[in-house]
Amino acid sequence: MSELTQRNIIVTGASGGIGRASVSAFATAGARVIVMDRDIAGLEDLVENVLASGGAIHAIPCDVTDEAAVASAVAEVVSAFGALHGAFNNAGIEQSHLPLHEISAEAWDRIIKVDLTGVFFCMKHQIRAMLETGGGSIVNTASALGAVAIAAASDYIAAKHGVLGLTKAAAVDYGPHNIRVNAILPGIIETPMILRLSQEDNFANQFQALRERHPIGRFGKPEEVAAAARWLLSDASSFVTGTSLSVDGGYLAI
Repeated sequence: MSELTQRNIIVTGASGGIGRASVSAFATAGARVIVMDRDIAGLEDLVENVLASGGAIHAIPCDVTDEAAVASAVAEVVSAFGALHGAFNNAGIEQSHLPLHEISAEAWDRIIKVDLTGVFFCMKHQIRAMLETGGGSIVNTASALGAVAIAAASDYIAAKHGVLGLTKAAAVDYGPHNIRVNAILPGIIETPMILRLSQEDNFANQFQALRERHPIGRFGKPEEVAAAARWLLSDASSFVTGTSLSVDGGYLAI
């Protein structure tokens, strides 16, 4: 039996690089994957690909910054499929690439709303559903920058540090209710967003230095993050909660 057979698992930010790889990994492991994203065309493409490979998938267009939309999406999962067993809260956006004193209030609010408040909204309603149906597992995408800092990323760093705080707090609150909550700290992963940033002047100069910061000598692949998330969602990690799993090629070891 596959490790996620008969599990209903939400993936937010499903249309991005890590999201797409995770949807494929979870479906291959037997899960029914509920994909959530603002990108409707991306969701349609995911559904087509997963169904073609024999997987089970259900798409719900959703903006994680809209609490009512998140609540409705989770309720739809429970109504349609009976229970929510797992969630990979992966939706996120990039930093402004500005020093703190140059970040506008609007830019600050934007990244906090998506990268932190969006995770809070998702966890809030996922946990409510799991409390009703016997527990589950939640995995949040943080970042290596949830543990350390670099220049010109204070908005993103604050948001990702916050995700780690939410993860730990929820693990303590809901462990007695059979709900595990963990985070993944990716290093630099070769997603479409990173490949695009590598071509921008304000990032390209840092690109080689960032690569060299990874002792393994390369950037990560979305499939490597997906494999970590799959493990954390499975019973193989049943005694793991409140932790942060680094998938960073050694970035945080330096």
